[in-house]
Amino acid sequence: MQIKSHLHLTADKILPTSALVGFLGITFVIAWGLIGLYILAPEMAATTFGEISGSHPFFFVATWAPAIAAFVVVTFYSGMTSLRAFLSRLLLWRCSVGWVTFILLFLPLGFIAGSLIKGGPLLAPLPPEGAGPILAVLFMMLFLGPIEEFGWRGVMQPLLQRHMAPVWAGLIIGATWGFWHLPAFFLAGVVFADWNFLPFFIGNVTLAVLVTPIFNSTRGSLLWPMLLHWQLINPFWPDAQPWDTWILVVVAVIVVWCTRKTMFNREGAVTAVVPTIVGRTPTESE
Repeated sequence: MQIKSHLHLTADKILPTSALVGFLGITFVIAWGLIGLYILAPEMAATTFGEISGSHPFFFVATWAPAIAAFVVVTFYSGMTSLRAFLSRLLLWRCSVGWVTFILLFLPLGFIAGSLIKGGPLLAPLPPEGAGPILAVLFMMLFLGPIEEFGWRGVMQPLLQRHMAPVWAGLIIGATWGFWHLPAFFLAGVVFADWNFLPFFIGNVTLAVLVTPIFNSTRGSLLWPMLLHWQLINPFWPDAQPWDTWILVVVAVIVVWCTRKTMFNREGAVTAVVPTIVGRTPTESE
């Protein structure tokens, strides 16, 4: 009688930490390459590929660069089976009531408070056509920024947390995330052209730190970071710059202090890019 042992792969064997180099390389080459084309040769790029805008296919691909990089490195190191397991992290929906409230209620209140401080409205004003166009933009946004989370939280966060406490991983991801956006600030025709980079960069670092305890408390869920990201670009929330950034900085400091036992300790931090895979159930053969 022979008993076949089942396959049990841990995350470290599936995706090594060195995969971070490939992930970052692909992420920056795609985004900076496409956006750089419109910065260095705007007339040629516009004539050949059309004027750049937030709905241009190149803008979508550049935004998806972290996700594309994540899919490439996971597939390269471990094949399609592990990619399916990686995507299963979208189904990790369990989250504490506190964090759900923070994402769905507190973040919008932060934008509203920032807007009121600067003398703005409670909500973004509707266009003459009504709420329809705003709903269309909201739906489109679901397929822009939130898709980045496959890379930032899907790959980069677990890999960094193998070697450092979550708070430092969040700071590094935030700085990388902010710097990755830099070329868009030199690009006419997109929303970034009207923004100031420094508050935006600080905001990226702050948000990456804020999402870290949510990510770890949900055991590596991609669903909740995506929903948080979607809230950040929800067109119904009013323009609250720069007050929304400063409000979130204060909130981040409070959150880090309240979660310091886990934020400054690697124990319990999510380090698996691909969830544990179990192969066939043990069988017996004569």
